[in-house]
Amino acid sequence: MPLTIRPARFEELPAVQAIERLSARRFVGWIDALADDDPSPLERLAERSASGGLLVADVETGEGPKAAGFVMFRPMEDSLYIEQIDVAPAFERRRIGATLINAVADRAVALGLSRLTLSTFREIPWNAPYYRRLGFVDLDDEALGPALAEVRREHLARGLDESARVFMIRKVP
Repeated sequence: MPLTIRPARFEELPAVQAIERLSARRFVGWIDALADDDPSPLERLAERSASGGLLVADVETGEGPKAAGFVMFRPMEDSLYIEQIDVAPAFERRRIGATLINAVADRAVALGLSRLTLSTFREIPWNAPYYRRLGFVDLDDEALGPALAEVRREHLARGLDESARVFMIRKVP
């Protein structure tokens, strides 16, 4: 399955939102409120796209390339913080998420940054356990810098249960 990672184009931001909506459906029965949550606003997607912080994974299909997933990230302290990563259910289990994360790691190296960071749910199998398999380790709350502490405050303001979440870090070469 040929896979291409590329910067998102402005005209496909609604398709990115559609992938996010489809991917959120897997939270039904786990965190129903999250499954029904609105996708990332177009304004934020446009900002990330304009700054190079939104990548799309295209899969070659019989009808040509199709967007199968995306990753949204931004610089934060000495890392690139992965804000959102989603793969459409029809394309799961093909290492698309891992490939997107590796593309962000390549960007971090190019920028002279030493790590990737993210925040995710501790116990949901396709969250923290998955990221651990990709080389991420849990970050102690005491080790959160000011920027990650602000992310935690943003999560709390959105009503997320931070006791169920963990910040994670992965060093990049």
